[in-house]
Amino acid sequence: MVERPGVKTSAGFYPLRQLISVSGKSVAWLTLAMVLLTFTIVILRYGFNLGWIWLQESLTYLHVAVFVIAAAWTLQLDGHVRVDIFYSTMSDRKRALVDLIGTLLFLVPFCLFILVIAWPYVSYSWKLMETSREAGGLPMLFLLKSLILLLPVLLLGQAFLNVVDAINTIRGNKADAQ
Repeated sequence: MVERPGVKTSAGFYPLRQLISVSGKSVAWLTLAMVLLTFTIVILRYGFNLGWIWLQESLTYLHVAVFVIAAAWTLQLDGHVRVDIFYSTMSDRKRALVDLIGTLLFLVPFCLFILVIAWPYVSYSWKLMETSREAGGLPMLFLLKSLILLLPVLLLGQAFLNVVDAINTIRGNKADAQ
């Protein structure tokens, strides 16, 4: 876990922070697996004229897992793209207010929207125990689609932490001892 300068973090929610951090760091290693897998697919395809659908689909599964699970960790590290023409020159309290408003006005509704929209889609996939449409594809498409629900859940967890941190910063509370 990395501390952001000017942001007072509350130690009361350390397990949630750690869960998001550990999950993000864990799937970050899948990017190396994706590079090696892509290299293997290319060598097999163009060097030996071999190809398997399940191998190509596994690359998609890895990509989705990295994107979905690491999104909350990236938010925790303040690593998402931001246009900070004004933000960078603001005081810590003003930045915290912008973060609070942005989280409550944009991030939380977005996550709730994704949950509401994706729930029937994912549950129907589980009902069918959906598999790949391709012959020789991976048989667990319903698990891949379940990751759609994991994205807003993890982001909502980090949004909660961001709201708590922003309120602490706005109030001028000292960070709890970690």
